[in-house]
Amino acid sequence: MVFNSFEFLIFLPVVFLLYWFVFKKNQRLQNLFLVSASYFFYGWWDWRFLILIAFTSLCSWVSSLWIGRSRQNNIGKAKAITAANIVINLLILGVFKYYNFFVQSFADLFLAGQSNGLLLKIILPVGISFYTFQALSYSIDVYRGKIEPTKDIVAFFAYVSFFPQLVAGPIERATNLLPQFQQGRTFDYNLAADGMRQMLWGFFKKVVVADNCAVFVNAVWDDIPAHSGSTLFVAAVLFAFQIYGDFSGYSDIAIGCAKLFGIKLKRNFSIPYFSRDMAEFWRRWHISLTTWFRDYLYIPLGGSRVNKVKILRNTLIIFLVSGFWHGANWTFIIWGAYHALLFLPLILLGKNRKYTNLVAEGKAFPSWKELGQMILTFALVVIGWIIFRAENIYQADQFICAIFTQGLLQKPLLPFAAIYITMMIVVEWIQREKEHGLQFTNHITPWLRYPIYYALIFLCFFCSPIDSAPFIYFQF
Repeated sequence: MVFNSFEFLIFLPVVFLLYWFVFKKNQRLQNLFLVSASYFFYGWWDWRFLILIAFTSLCSWVSSLWIGRSRQNNIGKAKAITAANIVINLLILGVFKYYNFFVQSFADLFLAGQSNGLLLKIILPVGISFYTFQALSYSIDVYRGKIEPTKDIVAFFAYVSFFPQLVAGPIERATNLLPQFQQGRTFDYNLAADGMRQMLWGFFKKVVVADNCAVFVNAVWDDIPAHSGSTLFVAAVLFAFQIYGDFSGYSDIAIGCAKLFGIKLKRNFSIPYFSRDMAEFWRRWHISLTTWFRDYLYIPLGGSRVNKVKILRNTLIIFLVSGFWHGANWTFIIWGAYHALLFLPLILLGKNRKYTNLVAEGKAFPSWKELGQMILTFALVVIGWIIFRAENIYQADQFICAIFTQGLLQKPLLPFAAIYITMMIVVEWIQREKEHGLQFTNHITPWLRYPIYYALIFLCFFCSPIDSAPFIYFQF
């Protein structure tokens, strides 16, 4: 089931009403109902996927209980159990997501591409990378003593399978999300109202901005040689806004939806296209994943506490693994390496923590220097998105080379989606100090707020393409 579907428009209010009016008085039943609703939501694609998420959840829950018992008096045993759980979960992820990639790559190198009989006819379960990482972080945190293992299997299953963020994040931590399922929840009107506003903003970014961009982007990518360099350039820029509107829109819907149930998820995007360098961009883009790699891979490798050579090595590893996490394709690995190359000079110059504040903080407009920095950073990100979007390395090379031809000086095709992009940019710039575009303060009169709500609802229903594009990050 997807957020932008008729089924979800029925599913959400039914679950909301039952959650607050039928199961409100019993926290355990409330959690059990959420698990059931989440499994129904996830099984809507294919019920067989439920076996996998249930096994992942059970494996992490049981192993963490053993880890908790062994941590005090037998640290070696606790470490072995933690390692075993990590291996089991990564093996499952590897088989479904990476087995065919490795087999085909081996066949291309040593068997002249003949992989017949070696490839598995399996489909990638939706969201497997997200809930696997979420389950792994729990057992690792138990081993590190950051959280005590819970005996409440229902609360833990709710933590792993909570439907708003199940298939595309944010990737939550047990230290933040699990305690919320272990305590009573009361309906908070202000939180729920803010959640509805955030969902509306997320739907606008997805079905109006991203989906309209997708129509133009897909048409151009389907026939690269037929378009001028200028049109290819526009398509590259539009894909940058497509993937942002698509993924950050999903995150806004997920976070807003969770608020309806009294659950607070962590922010996943923080105006990344207003970044002044690549380090700032990665602090603001897919925050839950970048911080996951920081805490569970970069820091264990030594982080920034080692010499410069090892810091550079650790950074390169992080970006390569991040690229590979996104998919079993060499384009993702090269995309990760590309961002690593842009990031490494900032580390060498000691400028990777230069911009931790908000751009043009307290000002209406950025300075000329800040504007130039944002444009340059965005341009570098766009080049990376071309590699990310391409089906293979050859196509990425073809697209980039075709841009930088005489055709770049021709008048480009300008899609109507540019108007929606402009609307999104203006709102997010004005609201850049807020968590989302529609987080209004009380001093803004309803006479101003409600026309904005109605206008966005109108756009979502009447200005989105007939055929909605699937969420891009579902494939990861």
